[in-house]
Amino acid sequence: MMEQDVRSLRHKTFLNTYCPYCNRSFNVEEKDGKTIIFNARYNGSDLQLKLSPYLDVFEMESSIPVEKDEILDALECPFCKKSLVKPDTPCGECGSPVGEITISTHSRLIPFYICLKYGCEWHGLTKADERKIKSKIPRQEMPEQDQKLRAANHQEVPYGYTSELAMLEASRCIQCKNPKCVDGCPVNIDIPEFIRLVTEEKFDESIKKIKERNVLPAICGRVCPQENQCEEKCIVGVKDEPVAIGNLERFVADWERKMDLVTIPVIKKKLNKRIAVVGSGPAGLTVAADLQLLGYSVTIFEAFHETGGVLTYGIPEFRLPKSIVHFEINYLKEMGVRVELNHVIGKINTVDELLEHFDAVFIGVGAGLPKFMHIEGESLGNVFSANEYLTRMNLMKAYKFPEYDTPKPTGNRVAIIGGGNVAMDCARTAIRTGSTEVTIVYRRSRTELPARHEEIRHAEEEGVKFRLLTYPIKFLGTDVNTLKSMECIKMKLGDPDDSGRRKPVPVEGSNFIMDIDLAIVAIGNDANPVIFQTAPDIDRNKWGNIIVNPETNETSKEFVYAGGDIVTGAATVIEAMGAGRIAANAIHRKLSQI
Repeated sequence: MMEQDVRSLRHKTFLNTYCPYCNRSFNVEEKDGKTIIFNARYNGSDLQLKLSPYLDVFEMESSIPVEKDEILDALECPFCKKSLVKPDTPCGECGSPVGEITISTHSRLIPFYICLKYGCEWHGLTKADERKIKSKIPRQEMPEQDQKLRAANHQEVPYGYTSELAMLEASRCIQCKNPKCVDGCPVNIDIPEFIRLVTEEKFDESIKKIKERNVLPAICGRVCPQENQCEEKCIVGVKDEPVAIGNLERFVADWERKMDLVTIPVIKKKLNKRIAVVGSGPAGLTVAADLQLLGYSVTIFEAFHETGGVLTYGIPEFRLPKSIVHFEINYLKEMGVRVELNHVIGKINTVDELLEHFDAVFIGVGAGLPKFMHIEGESLGNVFSANEYLTRMNLMKAYKFPEYDTPKPTGNRVAIIGGGNVAMDCARTAIRTGSTEVTIVYRRSRTELPARHEEIRHAEEEGVKFRLLTYPIKFLGTDVNTLKSMECIKMKLGDPDDSGRRKPVPVEGSNFIMDIDLAIVAIGNDANPVIFQTAPDIDRNKWGNIIVNPETNETSKEFVYAGGDIVTGAATVIEAMGAGRIAANAIHRKLSQI
């Protein structure tokens, strides 16, 4: 977005301003690419004042010199020439005289006082009136790559906020006394405070406030479903679009990184205790960071040759650049966290062997075992699980073949079975790697699609098609056992099932054939059983997930804790981090008593 476009958007007139005597509008139309809000007179000469989204005077133009801290005690209406000065009404901040104008919002006329000391940021509005005015500012969307261009590259789609857009969006927060957004955040970030600091352009303080509770803000700002968590509980969202909390979190995290202002915390107290963390996904990284800061010596054991877990092998580059994942993890390494790669716990070492050398073990291995549909033809060539497809593309860099050695799965007509974020990731990756027709096949309707609305929108803009209320029942192959088509049946929605969603029911006699040459099954994951082959004394439920004490996340095996998808099944990054924080606190309490 061009700088002038951003400036025009930031200074757009959301309010009308009037003279309190003649009721004529001060608003002036575009001039030099800016919107002038308030056109007055000072000592008989033209004076143009601009109001910021925070309703203070942030800039002025005048035909005569006006110095900073000068008091504009001769301000008057340019139409009726009456003085706008209210000598009996002092500024609430510096005590200088104020000028009175009238603003209109929600069909109401409200008296509005501006400090006449040039540079003072005070404005005289009740909190109730301020909330009404802020609600006039629409939610600021992030600039994005053009949809036709991005479908041919793997670069990140949203560009992120500029500082102007971030401050404007932050100004929409009404700073409620009882912020529900904090309750909606699994790690309880002080959301109103970090947003308030953004409005004051204190970006460095804002990111530090976030990092008190969240060690992966640049990641969470990109991939967490804020619309179902903190933003869902935003009070502004009751009558309007909620404040874009995730976009603001991403902005301050990116700002800190780009400005090279990241500082490594000094760990003052070292404890003579060691912690083993199995898995370097969001849950494991949170445990490692929290306990390292408390003075423990933490070692992460990662099965793959790169750290990050699902952040690295699962989420595509265009949604979460791997440079950001590496940057966040390097932050932990610089804090002193050790990382051992290519370590499959359950094979190289067992949990019992770890306990011989470590005081506690945290298991955060995720849910890496793909689910299949168990239908005829599922073993044909070019039928992939989403896990294998995305791991090839992301971790093994198949999308850069032949620069990297892993060949990419290819197909002209691709079907992705499933409707979640993983399905969207597969579909959007297939578009970018040359497939001519990519279709999401989902057994329920659009209303029940579990993927984020943003991901669905991006997929549609990039050319992904949706065949809803459809269910595959058989894969059909060629003479050489490669996929050539898929038999499906149409579905209709019946009564709600255990998830609360209406259960899909087959429509008898509605079978049809889809011609495809690549299928990706993205219907979820189960717990990877490898670690349990040598740890049978860790209790699991019927789905193979670890059973933990929800207050501490300790397993049935003492000094062994777990969290994330290995406990809950597939969930969100921030929920896994919340589970990691519970475990870290419990480990610290227990080891402190020994």
